[in-house]
Amino acid sequence: MDKYQEAFSKFTPVSSEKQIKEEVDKILKIYESENFTADVLKLLHSCIDVTSLSTLDTKESIWKMVDTVNDFEGTRPDVPNVAAICTYPIFTETVKQALTANDVKIAAVTGGFPSSQTFGEVKIAETALSVMHGADEIDTVLNLGYLIEENYQELAEDIQEIKASAHDATLKVILETGALYTADMIWKAAIFSIYAGADFIKTSTGKEFKGANPEAVYIMCQVIKEYFDLTGRQIGIKVSGGIRKAEDAVKYYTIVRNILGEKWLNKDYFRIGASSLAADIVNRIGE
Repeated sequence: MDKYQEAFSKFTPVSSEKQIKEEVDKILKIYESENFTADVLKLLHSCIDVTSLSTLDTKESIWKMVDTVNDFEGTRPDVPNVAAICTYPIFTETVKQALTANDVKIAAVTGGFPSSQTFGEVKIAETALSVMHGADEIDTVLNLGYLIEENYQELAEDIQEIKASAHDATLKVILETGALYTADMIWKAAIFSIYAGADFIKTSTGKEFKGANPEAVYIMCQVIKEYFDLTGRQIGIKVSGGIRKAEDAVKYYTIVRNILGEKWLNKDYFRIGASSLAADIVNRIGE
């Protein structure tokens, strides 16, 4: 047994897709409606990574997005500001120049986002340059080609090199769960990313494949919980892709709370990547 198979063997084998769906449906049926409260929505607002990852992004459009975060500061003392602003690396410096809001992190997507299909040297350079220009957090995609062909050595080196080039920045590894067509693949991707050095595991890029779904988040939470029980190390979870409404956010909050507990219900360990969610949540709190 090699070290990678040994790592997988430490975890409870993943349940069938049918069992996972039944368990998720049960959790949501019992707890989802009771979690739709103003206090939960305020917490969720503080966990948002406001994101723009468009081919049409410009310095001006990114600056305007940052200004919405700046302008929110102090307008609702009862609602904490968002957790981070996430853009392509070329806009990291723009975000840093524009950002005046307190305690909001700067995140950049690197490593050949969204496919991860580029040279390792490019991934290292892109990550290092992003940090140099002000990124506090790096979101990078797991190389699914390596995962599918079980090329675990190169996959591990890929993540470890990005982690090293990120220095002290938080590393979020994107599993692209919409492309992983079985529960077992999501389970393996989650375990592998954590052992390779991820500080967070994240569902999706929001690009080529489907975004987050409750079953994938359930699997990821189970892996994070078992890893914490094994090592005492707390890994974060980020949900992204198609999350636009408060109801969507509460659904994932409910799964995270039920499996991982209160210790994960803060921006240090729970994030939601979205472009329009913050405005919807503020409007709903007002209601």
